[in-house]
Amino acid sequence: MDKQILLEGIDPLEFFGINNSKINLIKKLFPKIRITARGNSLFIVGEEIELSLFEKKFALILDHYFQYNILTDQVIHEIMATGVSSMGENSSGDKDIIVFGNNGKPVRARTPNQRRLFEESFKNDLLFAIGPAGTGKTYTAIALAVKALKNKEIKKIILSRPAVEAGENLGFLPGDLKDKIDPYLQPLYDALQDMIPAKKLEEFMKDGTIQIAPLAFMRGRTLGNAFVILDEAQNTTVNQLKMFLTRMGLNAKFVVTGDITQIDLPKKSNSGLLHAMQILGKIKSISVIQFNKKDIVRHKLVRDIVDAYEKSSE
Repeated sequence: MDKQILLEGIDPLEFFGINNSKINLIKKLFPKIRITARGNSLFIVGEEIELSLFEKKFALILDHYFQYNILTDQVIHEIMATGVSSMGENSSGDKDIIVFGNNGKPVRARTPNQRRLFEESFKNDLLFAIGPAGTGKTYTAIALAVKALKNKEIKKIILSRPAVEAGENLGFLPGDLKDKIDPYLQPLYDALQDMIPAKKLEEFMKDGTIQIAPLAFMRGRTLGNAFVILDEAQNTTVNQLKMFLTRMGLNAKFVVTGDITQIDLPKKSNSGLLHAMQILGKIKSISVIQFNKKDIVRHKLVRDIVDAYEKSSE
């Protein structure tokens, strides 16, 4: 009896190992089955009972790989022997871990307000994360989105930013519309690349599981079964932010991030984020997390820079 197992979205070097060392280890652990890897498929031949057992154990290996983005010889031995890995058992005890990034690196809530954003995401479907640069607002929000996708709580992630020029002239940038817009969205790509293997991320982008688009592309849509993040919301107008918030569909979670000290609109008083804070802040089922200098997790100088600018504006 023979079967084929499709291996979509894997990094062949990480999953199969150098010179197929990991797949060869799996072969040794199942000597009664002939296993052949070809491209993104695994072909297995053997008795039905043996194949059924192998498929169950191999499915656990795949689940582990996609959960933690890493596969070691130790994990293969543990799953094949017991059906669980010690990595999974140990990680469950760390409440600050949001998701596992590339190479199994844990992405943690590292500051009090990052933890609060993490905790509030379980309670409410609309969250505002407001604070200065470097506090991890967007990075934490994207980690929460990736976690929800991995846990199959939602079907897609949608990330957006207003394409507002901060001193640069968009019209003079080279290329087509996508080329002009991509620089505004690059920080979102960077965070995703930390958390999802390149091959899997490419697949998600192609099939629409992950969508990154300027705010203007949200008009007319109903965003359901999705984790939606609007970044740099201080640069939205009142009407733009209203349009975005009213896109919320069933089983959707919205996170709006922004820094009200870095408004690039011609008339700063017209910021949609400032307006939203005034009229929505006291509505139940909406969480507002105010990040501050103590949450800055970039270079230690960033906190001093933020502090200096705050003092100069007093």
